[in-house]
Amino acid sequence: MASRNQLVVPQANAALDQMKYEVASELGISLSQDGYYGNLATRDAGYIGGNITKRLVQIAEQQLAGQSR
Repeated sequence: MASRNQLVVPQANAALDQMKYEVASELGISLSQDGYYGNLATRDAGYIGGNITKRLVQIAEQQLAGQSR
């Protein structure tokens, strides 16, 4: 089944992919480089996704704080 999620900025795909590996590494979770995540526990996938979301929110808040000055 194809993913229905579409990026608003398609060029951001590489940056998000890199962030996924960085966050997984920080959490001590190893990800396969070939894109197969069948052996990844659901809990670990949730940790990675949750931390990516937190990081993206922090980046957005910093950008908004910089614009309001």
